[in-house]
Amino acid sequence: MRSSLVLITGVSGAGKSVALKALEDAGYYCVDNLPAPVIADLMAHLDAQGEAKVAIAIDARSGKSVADLPHIVTGLKTVNALGEQDQQGRDVRVLFLTANSTALVQRFSETRRRHPLSPSGPMADAQTPSLVEAIERERELVGDLAELGRVIDTSSLSPSKLRAAVKEFIDHDVGGLTLMFESFAFKRGVPLDADLVFDVRFLPNPYYDTALRPLTGLDAPVIEFMQSLPDAERLLADIERFLSDWLPSYQRDHRSYLTVAIGCTGGQHRSVWACEQLAKRLRGQAAHVITRHREME
Repeated sequence: MRSSLVLITGVSGAGKSVALKALEDAGYYCVDNLPAPVIADLMAHLDAQGEAKVAIAIDARSGKSVADLPHIVTGLKTVNALGEQDQQGRDVRVLFLTANSTALVQRFSETRRRHPLSPSGPMADAQTPSLVEAIERERELVGDLAELGRVIDTSSLSPSKLRAAVKEFIDHDVGGLTLMFESFAFKRGVPLDADLVFDVRFLPNPYYDTALRPLTGLDAPVIEFMQSLPDAERLLADIERFLSDWLPSYQRDHRSYLTVAIGCTGGQHRSVWACEQLAKRLRGQAAHVITRHREME
C-alpha cells in the first residue's frame, strides 16, 4: 500500500502544533521537531512497521539542515517502502504555515513562550535578537520551503478554522494543481499565502447601498448589482483569460497550489463576488478549485 507523508513546516507560532494535533486526530503517526537528515531513516522504519499515514513537523529548530528539505522531499517521492527507486513513490505533501509579524508577536506574548531563535539565560546578551528580529530571521531561513507545497496564512485563522483547513488539505486527492480564490480586505493586509493579487476596489461598492450593506457577495442582490456593471464583467473576463493562459505554465512547473487573492475595501462584497464567479469559470481547468473568504471567517 502506498504510504502517505505530510510534512508540516513554516514559521514558529503559525500553528504547527495545532495542525499536527489535527493530523493525529485523523489517524496519522505524528512526530514533532524531527531533524531533516533523519526523515528518510524514520520513514523507512515506519514503512517496515506498517504505518501508512505519517506526519512530521520540521522547522528552524533543525538549524541549517532545514535547507536540505527540498532534496529530501524529492527523494521520498521517488523511493518506495522497500527503499527501491519507484516512480509511484510516496504520497508526500508539504504544508507551510505562516502569519504576519503582528499576529506572531501577539501569540508569543500570550503564551509567554520563547522564540526558537531567541537564546535565553546565560546565552542571552546585548547581541541577542529581539522577538521581531528572531521572527524575521526565521522567515529568511525557511522562506524557500513555501514553494514545496500548500501555504496557509494563519494570521486571522482561529484554531478551529486551521484544523478545518488541514482536513481539507489531506482530503484532496494528490495530483494536479489546486487553484484557490481568496477574498480579503486591503485594510487588513494582503494574505501572505497569495501567489497572485488583484485589486477590485475601483468597482462601485455595494456597501454604499443601505439595502446591500449587510449582505455579502454570496447573496443574490449583491450578485445582481455586480453583474449589472460593465466594468465588473470586463474585469472578470480579463482575469479569467490571464489565468487560462498561464495555468498550464504553473502546472508544468509542478506546482501543487496556486492562490489567487482578490481584495476590496472590506472583503465582504466585491472581492467575495469576484472569487465565486472566477471559481465557477475556472472549474475544470485545474484539478481542484476552491474558495476562501478571509474576512467572512
